[in-house]
Amino acid sequence: MRREEMLKQLEEDQVWDMIVIGGGATGLGTAVEAASRGYHTLLLEQHDFAKGTSSRSTKLIHGGVRYLQQGNLSLVLEALRERGLLIRNAPHLVHNLSFVVPIYDWWEGPFYGVGLKLYDVLAGKLGLGPSRLLTVAETLQHIPTVEQSGLRGGVIYHDGQFDDARLAITLAQTLADLGGAALNYLQVTAILSENGLVAGVVAQDRESGQEFRIRGKAVVNASGPFIDAVRRMIEPDAKALITPSQGVHLVLDGSYLPGDSGIMVPHTDDGRVLFALPWHGRTIVGTTDTPIATATLEPRPLPEEIAFLLTHASRYLTRHPTPSDVLSVFAGIRPLVRSGTGADTASLSRDHTLLVDSSGLVTIAGGKWTTYRKMGEDTVTAAAQVAGLDDRPSVTASLHVHGWQAGGNPNDPRQVYGSDAKALQLLLAEDPARAEPLHPAFPYCQGEVVWAVRNEWARTVEDVLARRTRALLLDARASMAVAPVVAELMAGELGKDKAWQEAQVAAFCELAQGYLLG
Repeated sequence: MRREEMLKQLEEDQVWDMIVIGGGATGLGTAVEAASRGYHTLLLEQHDFAKGTSSRSTKLIHGGVRYLQQGNLSLVLEALRERGLLIRNAPHLVHNLSFVVPIYDWWEGPFYGVGLKLYDVLAGKLGLGPSRLLTVAETLQHIPTVEQSGLRGGVIYHDGQFDDARLAITLAQTLADLGGAALNYLQVTAILSENGLVAGVVAQDRESGQEFRIRGKAVVNASGPFIDAVRRMIEPDAKALITPSQGVHLVLDGSYLPGDSGIMVPHTDDGRVLFALPWHGRTIVGTTDTPIATATLEPRPLPEEIAFLLTHASRYLTRHPTPSDVLSVFAGIRPLVRSGTGADTASLSRDHTLLVDSSGLVTIAGGKWTTYRKMGEDTVTAAAQVAGLDDRPSVTASLHVHGWQAGGNPNDPRQVYGSDAKALQLLLAEDPARAEPLHPAFPYCQGEVVWAVRNEWARTVEDVLARRTRALLLDARASMAVAPVVAELMAGELGKDKAWQEAQVAAFCELAQGYLLG
């Protein structure tokens, strides 16, 4: 169903069972959960799906080795179970990735070896492979560019890797498959109430300016870093629930970490876990954990965060990256649940928190991509009770997402389309020009732009280059070069003129400058 058709549903005088505010991992998971139970579900996103944190993660579906170090076994158990379920339900988007912890001190091998064996035990039947100690030679076989001076060996273990924005788009498609509606660029501006209880929302189409008054039995606030702003629409004096924290990642050429294994450094100078990962032919290094005052849609990395990541990458890689080697840098904001007055966000829990205020607004806060399904399950159960909806059991633990397809090669760029890859191929065959590559730096072709507009709600050049493809993250400078071609292709599909194309290119290039160093 196209966006225009979904907009028409808002003009009808109907009452939705559940209205979900927020089109990131949490909101999409909640909406899919609700629709899969048979509730009439609407999801509204102020910008594009996964515009915020949900497209800027470390690209891992993981139990959380750091949480194991902190002794949070319940969170690790939950995350490991969800990791296993997600690999079953979205095998075209999530795959097994081996990680090596390089060992430089004599005590690290036994210490991390025992800890990762516990990780295996907690995963149980949903484990992805056993951890084990590696010799120096085996360590170098897996991660040949790791710093060799003082290397004593390593420990290998397994977790999941995925493409976060592609999973978000797939969940929006899954919601539509289930009869729900998902609309991007529909900003909630107010919450309707009757007799002191929530009764729906007021939303504005950011493209046309049209305003909609939408009635709903249950309203869920799943807006990530912006949940406090939504809560204050109905309770102006509500105390802040969120402590925002910024995480930054650097993207380097794939030669910095050749092979199919990642590096995990369990303890950096600030006590965080650091990863260097192969992803879409590049190397991702991250992340930081920096408290920030307010959340924004386009967070920018701080100079000290860049220096921290470059220093640690140089410490563990034989090639020492400099700012000029960075192809792209991206920042995301973690919506951490406030705990006391401490400023150390790295120690705050990644557990999710459900809050139902006196008006009946249901707010879901915290969490992470790995547990998005469980967060949605808990939220819908609570929201259904609040709204007096029929009690219906969850089915998402075994629900295959849109495009489900077993097998395949995770290194194939078309793998993220799953079973839709066949339909995409037919689209490319209609016009030879559609098979032309967008740019030598990317594995994408022109037809994928057309596909994104027709089938994946893409409305802007940014939507295509940042989230339908991952061009902006893979090489920010090359993505700017290809923006005019993308704008022209999109204009043909959306019926836009030359002025629209020029405005789109200018807006994207201005945004992309923030992903470059110098």
